[in-house]
Amino acid sequence: MARFRTKTISKRTVDALKVEKDTFFWDSELAGFGVRVHPSGRKVYVVQTRAGGEAAKRVTVGRHGVITAEEARRRAAQIIARIKAGEDPVPEPTAVRLAAGPTVGDLARRYLEEHVAVRCKAKTEATYRLVVGKHILPRLGKLPALAVGHREVTELHHALRATPVMANHVVDLLSRIYNLAEDRGDIPEMSNPCRLVVKNRERSRERFLTEEEFRRLGRVLDEAERSKGVSVHAVAAIRLLLLTGCRKGEILNLRWDQVDLEAGELNLPETKTGPRTIVLSPEAASVLRRIPRLADNPHVIPGKIRGRPMRNLNDPWEIVCERAGLVDMRLHDCRHSYASRALALGESLPMIGRLLGHTQVETTARYAHLAEDSVAASAARVADSIAADLLPRYGAHNPPAGP
Repeated sequence: MARFRTKTISKRTVDALKVEKDTFFWDSELAGFGVRVHPSGRKVYVVQTRAGGEAAKRVTVGRHGVITAEEARRRAAQIIARIKAGEDPVPEPTAVRLAAGPTVGDLARRYLEEHVAVRCKAKTEATYRLVVGKHILPRLGKLPALAVGHREVTELHHALRATPVMANHVVDLLSRIYNLAEDRGDIPEMSNPCRLVVKNRERSRERFLTEEEFRRLGRVLDEAERSKGVSVHAVAAIRLLLLTGCRKGEILNLRWDQVDLEAGELNLPETKTGPRTIVLSPEAASVLRRIPRLADNPHVIPGKIRGRPMRNLNDPWEIVCERAGLVDMRLHDCRHSYASRALALGESLPMIGRLLGHTQVETTARYAHLAEDSVAASAARVADSIAADLLPRYGAHNPPAGP
């Protein structure tokens, strides 16, 4: 715990607080009045005091920025007085108020209609609506929002233990629903019951094609064009994923009017990160030129339904992987393999971020350890070259043992 020795809690002192882990700072004048600072920057005024021989009680006063430091101090003094008098620190909300407030379903619907529908892309909106409708509303939808506590959320999380990643997503979405309700004043501050739920550990996948696997995959794709089981359009889609580092949806939804072979570009008006221009390599442009065009379909990778793009590339990919002897490879790993090869060739992380269409540096930073491997390999090559001239008598890999 930390205490302001010569300063009282004020807007200026609280604004300046930054921490690496949850920390309580206590006021130097009003005993028991403090502020809890989270690494995320969230700051919440609190009271902690006791009456007689009872255990200390900690009460949340309000969030910094929502209420002022002066208002928090006034409320804190009242709460401390109530605790000292043996009364409930905060008489509200009562059971009647809990039952009369909005339900979880009310908060979820408002979140979907006023936040997701306005700020999120169509695919994200569809995913959120699916999660809310399938997992949150059936179990919690009819309950008063303020009656849902840590136990109910933990039980929901545990009920989805067979799909641990989805269980985490459900709790994350429910937490965002409660956070928005707090920000809009629909429920009191610090009402979010998801704060202390322990999430499932998620295993990060890092699967990249080796040089030998690239060669095997190339041979299988060549053979697939001449055999049955994989269409020429599916083969072309896989090649484009490998040669451009694009997302699967960017290739499958690509239209011919977005392809400029003369300029060597793909001009995508809508991607996961907004409009994007993709520069084509000569090899990628060559793949595009060889793709058969269908007169009744504007898509580069047409599907079985007239006028629609291909939707199922996973089945052709599985066939290709089996023929190439590739184990545990997803389509999205083509994108990872593109980034891995770029790093091996010495491209910087910022440049790779631009090639992949990342808007956040943190997204590309997942490849940082590969960059370190690339640097180590480069250092070894440079040192070997210098050692060949500097230590010719001993050989590049056999320096003298002593002076």
